[in-house]
Amino acid sequence: MAVDPIAVAILLVLVAAALAYFVFASFLFGAGYQPTPRAAALEMLRLAEVSPRDTLYDLGAGTGALVFRAARVYRARAVGVEVEPIRVAILRLRRRFGAAADRVTIHWGDLFDLDFSEATVVATFLWPGAMQRLRPKLESQLRDGARVVSHCHPIEGWTPEVHDARNDVYLYRWPQAGAPATGPATGGT
Repeated sequence: MAVDPIAVAILLVLVAAALAYFVFASFLFGAGYQPTPRAAALEMLRLAEVSPRDTLYDLGAGTGALVFRAARVYRARAVGVEVEPIRVAILRLRRRFGAAADRVTIHWGDLFDLDFSEATVVATFLWPGAMQRLRPKLESQLRDGARVVSHCHPIEGWTPEVHDARNDVYLYRWPQAGAPATGPATGGT
């Protein structure tokens, strides 16, 4: 059976276009797609001390590494927030066919339109500009004792409780994070 070279070429172009969209479409929504490395994701959940009592918001959930692990392993309620429609579809499929679906909510939309008052943990891997825009929203909506974990980009003006330099993860505890610094950040693993 002969393979039609034109059909193969069309298929390759479609696959390349789909991959390019998956990787670069986030730029249209204000952020690039870059998955959180596994070690950093595990450290984020560990440092935040996620437990069954928590409601974790993963801002820019991507394909759900933090969301589904928080729900499945830590038994937390997890809210994945994603603006890009293909990744939202992937998140919804994972929720439908995966474990712990009853503890996972997928929110398709702009994270700046959300209310974070029920969050006990907020996880981010956002660009610095987004972190600056997010800061006042967190300050006005987080409850006392809420934890914020960020991979790669600190929250300017906040003092981390811990900075794990190896995985580049910052842990903040509200409202202490917003208080004037009294000394160097602790920790590091």
